[in-house]
Amino acid sequence: MISSPSLPRYAAITLGSNSFNMLVAQTVAGKPKVVAKYKRKVRLAEGICADGMLNETVFARGLDCLEMFANMLDKEGVSRDNIAVIATATLRSVTNADDFCAAALPILGHPIEIITGLREAELIYQGMAATTHGEGRRLVIDIGGASTEFIIGDGTQLLLKTSLPMGCVTFNHQFFSSFPFQQLDFDAAQRQVELALGTYRGELIKYGWHGVVGASGTVQSVVELLNARGLSETITPAVLKQLQQEVFAQSDISMRDVIGLHPERAPTFASGIAILLALFNLLNIESLHLSGGALREGVLQQLADRIVSSVTASV
Repeated sequence: MISSPSLPRYAAITLGSNSFNMLVAQTVAGKPKVVAKYKRKVRLAEGICADGMLNETVFARGLDCLEMFANMLDKEGVSRDNIAVIATATLRSVTNADDFCAAALPILGHPIEIITGLREAELIYQGMAATTHGEGRRLVIDIGGASTEFIIGDGTQLLLKTSLPMGCVTFNHQFFSSFPFQQLDFDAAQRQVELALGTYRGELIKYGWHGVVGASGTVQSVVELLNARGLSETITPAVLKQLQQEVFAQSDISMRDVIGLHPERAPTFASGIAILLALFNLLNIESLHLSGGALREGVLQQLADRIVSSVTASV
């Protein structure tokens, strides 16, 4: 099966607590082939106020990104009937989420679907399974801006899934708001990770796994850094401890002296490393590899299946 004019382009838009992403694809050989990617670090979770509302600045920043996405949908020739717009942890929790969704509707011409943490975990696993080689039981960890999903699966079968309230943006605010960063900050972050894991820690360890896959910007930032240094992409406790020491050695909060770290990823780098270190310690993880895909790839696959079914039914 090859790409055909009868199978239109489609787009998966995900509104995360850290980044907004859009993948544009068309079906080739029965699978989505990404033809364009758009991303912006909106850091939605930074804007959560004490009263539980999203502040005006971040609210506007989110809408501005959606304006850009809308323009790119027109540029890429994507019909609004062929998009999916999925929102995660921050829009699950803020009290003015309905206002944001209402303001976004005329911009995108399509409603935002705010999904549960468990639904997010399912889509993350589907996106990973569709894009990542490997066999046996796998633990998938996706560290987002305000939530972290844990999924254990074997092939296409999900065995355990959960979504917990911890992420690199919220941890940045809680534990890494005062520079220079210290061991005490990492210790406090680990205590919070242990608290958030709760009884799931025992459940995850009881299931066990053959390999661990990371599907997140935090893991991506570490792998990009290792690539820039010409090192193995495998993340180990030794790698994370080395990066922790580099964080301690920084003279500036910009982290500009951490070789291979993209400036866009610097603001949440320390908190991301802290969460990873805590998970390696608490779950006895020996090594972790980057997933080929996650939430947005899972959404894209579902969208592709829906469009193929719709076209087939109309023939």
